Amino acid sequence: LEYNADTPTSLFEAAVVQWDWLEQAMAQGLVSRGCDQFNSLHERLIAAFGQLRSPTPERMHFSCVQGSVEDKGTVDYLIDCAGQAGIDARFTFIEEIGLLADGRFCDGASLPIEMLFKLYPWEWLFREQYASALAGSRCQFVEPPWKALVSSKGLLPYLWEMAPGHPNLLPAYFEDDPRCAELGANHVRKPLYSREGANVTLIEGGTVRDSDDGPYGAEGFILQATAMLPNFDGNYPVLGSWLVASQPCGLGIREDTTPITKNTSRFVPHVIEP
Repeated sequence: LEYNADTPTSLFEAAVVQWDWLEQAMAQGLVSRGCDQFNSLHERLIAAFGQLRSPTPERMHFSCVQGSVEDKGTVDYLIDCAGQAGIDARFTFIEEIGLLADGRFCDGASLPIEMLFKLYPWEWLFREQYASALAGSRCQFVEPPWKALVSSKGLLPYLWEMAPGHPNLLPAYFEDDPRCAELGANHVRKPLYSREGANVTLIEGGTVRDSDDGPYGAEGFILQATAMLPNFDGNYPVLGSWLVASQPCGLGIREDTTPITKNTSRFVPHVIEP
């Protein structure tokens, strides 16, 4: 349904918290001791950071916005993984990043930033004051700028146009495309850029069944055929698969009492029974 290739929120919950839950659940007899999870996120992250370290750089900056405890926690976890891989991991808030006379970015202590992980969407960064300095900054970004393309739901109409009828795709069109009429009275309206259900509207029978507010939508919208989530006793779960260094290595489940998964939706651990 969507691909978040840029901002790995809920990473700590998927990599660490649900694994701790599994160990405690087995110890307390809540699940069988032979249970497992599809979860090698922690080990894969450390290995991936180790690949970044060879041959350079040995220093890497990590950043997020001030005022978000959740984002800071996610970044702190990544800093810990990078440190275990032998990287000199430094933290600086996005608001502290400056520009040196030679065009390189720097942290609050004026230390040049050679490699940067930022828990901050690319489409926001493109609108910042320093956006024009990105290309000449000599900074290696994790994730790279091209992730803004695959994070955009504007990719979905093009995929459908390239492979109409593909079993892994849903019919999707830009909102001003006359072919939107083919979707009928049941469809979903999604912003080109959006996270965790923000500004998504579920249309059923021509009326709004569910929607969520948010700051997105200035770039435009797509309409997509509806693929309803299953309903288990009033809960709608959605599966999120994780890839590290292009390898699948984790699973996270979010659920809510409404069909749209939001930033307040619960994170639910999973088990694989023996």
